[in-house]
Amino acid sequence: MTRKLPIAGLIIVMVFVAGYAEPLCVNAGQANVRTGPGTGYKIVWEVYRHMPFAKVGVSLSGSWYAVQDVDGDVNWIHKGLVTSSYRCAIVKSKTANIRTGPGLLYAEKFTEPAKKYDTFRVLKKKGAWVKVRDEYRDNGWIYGKLLWIH
Repeated sequence: MTRKLPIAGLIIVMVFVAGYAEPLCVNAGQANVRTGPGTGYKIVWEVYRHMPFAKVGVSLSGSWYAVQDVDGDVNWIHKGLVTSSYRCAIVKSKTANIRTGPGLLYAEKFTEPAKKYDTFRVLKKKGAWVKVRDEYRDNGWIYGKLLWIH
């Protein structure tokens, strides 16, 4: 008798190596995150430029990445929509003030703070502060503990 492997076992190659997950950033203006590795799977989230993810797996074809988000959910994104060439951050607190420099003595840059799930490209770090750029190319500093950087 021939034994058949479950399809799921043929589709995914998970890469949990000593807790390491490769950081990825969405580098497309808009991207669909799906329940499985392919366009036939349901879209669970539409994300935008600078969304950070942790790559935790790869499809057997190598075209799709299993990615974990700030909330710990794991879904799938096409590899052509992400990059590992720079780091990204997402606000994990309810709000986060964006300042003109790395510290509380610097003025708030905008009248409205960043909100939970706002995303940024990480430019540099100075102590506990992170210099970020938003999708409109505005720069500012956010206290690092308010961000999830991956």
